Amino acid sequence: MANAAATAVTVRTERNFLTDCFSKFFTGSGTLDSDNKADGAGDSDTITVTGVVLGDIVVGFSLGVDLAGISATAYVSAADTVTIRLQNESGGAVNLASTTVKVVVGRPAF
Repeated sequence: MANAAATAVTVRTERNFLTDCFSKFFTGSGTLDSDNKADGAGDSDTITVTGVVLGDIVVGFSLGVDLAGISATAYVSAADTVTIRLQNESGGAVNLASTTVKVVVGRPAF
């Protein structure tokens, strides 16, 4: 895999850094009811976050359960839609309990 080089790097330490980097923030939540995942298996679920568009950045997300070795990622996959991807590489089967997913999405100001 080739490494991508940044075209501009700015280091800032002031308190309003996030609000300067993003012109808008969006929040959303939804219920994630994942099925049993064998080792090596994964799947994706979506939640509606009204107002987000492709190019927006998922700043953070949380799940109300221990991931038990499952990797989780979140990204804006379409207008008004955030996809949560769960991938089990734990070495055994994992069945997460139903939980609430909370996301914060930012619209870049740069």
